[in-house]
Amino acid sequence: MPSYKIAEAARLLGVSDDTVRRWIDAGTLPTTGATPAEVPGVALAERAAELANGPRDAGDVLSSARNRFVGLVTRVQRDGLMAQVDLQSGPHRVVSLMSAEAADDLGLEIGSLAVAVVKATTVIVEAPRA
Repeated sequence: MPSYKIAEAARLLGVSDDTVRRWIDAGTLPTTGATPAEVPGVALAERAAELANGPRDAGDVLSSARNRFVGLVTRVQRDGLMAQVDLQSGPHRVVSLMSAEAADDLGLEIGSLAVAVVKATTVIVEAPRA
């Protein structure tokens, strides 16, 4: 059964190491008993699902797309009619190409809060080799 060190668990959940330690201390997240502390993969997956299904912002909308990345705009590059918008959502960088008019209408600028919504017919999942 896979297990993850605190720093790995924090990175996978998109939180700080201290947050994972607080969850462990509060009994919210179990450990394997190993030293240094490790979180069982099953418990980590359950916590990730809980966080994903947590309360939504009042501004959330109903959508068939399940892949929503909330983050900060880190770059807006306009070139004529088009714009490239980079969004940093935790460890994930999402890049969108849109019309410059759409970027302007959304008021996108560096530091803006935005949501990238991804709807794809194919998703490839990879697992690192042990």
